[in-house]
Amino acid sequence: MPLNTIDINRQQGHFNDRAQLWLFGYGSLIFKVDFPVQDCRPAYIHNWSRRFWQGSHDHRGTLDAPGRVATLIREPGACCVGMAYMITPAVFDHLDMREKNGYLRFSTPLTFTDGRAPDQAEGLVYIATEDNAAFLGPAPEADIARHIAGAQGPSGPNRDYLLNLADALRALNAEDPHVFAIEQLLHEAHSTR
Repeated sequence: MPLNTIDINRQQGHFNDRAQLWLFGYGSLIFKVDFPVQDCRPAYIHNWSRRFWQGSHDHRGTLDAPGRVATLIREPGACCVGMAYMITPAVFDHLDMREKNGYLRFSTPLTFTDGRAPDQAEGLVYIATEDNAAFLGPAPEADIARHIAGAQGPSGPNRDYLLNLADALRALNAEDPHVFAIEQLLHEAHSTR
C-alpha cells in the first residue's frame, strides 16, 4: 500500500452515504480536533490496542526521519479508550488528508461511557494496517521512546504528540500501559541530559 492513502479512502467511499456518523479517535484525534463536530462522547472499542508502531513522514517526522505515531493492532480481549465525534461526510476531505500517511477508513462498533443513550453505535475509525508503506512495527518501548525523542516534522516534535496523548488519556481516566511506559521512558531520558 502506498504512503499516501487519500485516493484509496475516496475510492472506497466508506460512510459517504451517511448524513452523519461517529468517528472514533484514539491518537491525535483525541487532543487535536481541527474539524467541525456536532457532538463528542468518550468511548471505547473492543479487541484493539493502541501502539506506536506507525511511521509519520508528514506530521511528526520526515521522509528521511519518520516519527512514530499511534495505530491500532488487533488484540482479542483488549479495550482501547478514546473519543467519539459526531461528524458529517463533509469533513472527509480534511480527515483523509490529515490521516493520509497509511491510514484507511474502517467500520467499528463503539461503546460510549458517558451514561447517555444510546450506549453503542457503529462508527468510523482510521487504522494504519501492517501492510502500509509507513508501518514501522513493534520495537521495545525504550527504543520507541528514543525514536520519538529525536523525531520532528511539520506538525512539531514527535514528543509533543506522545505527551499530549498521554495527558488526554489521563483526562479520560484511561489506562494505557504502552503509552504511559513510553512517556515515562521519555521523561527519564530527558531528565538525565
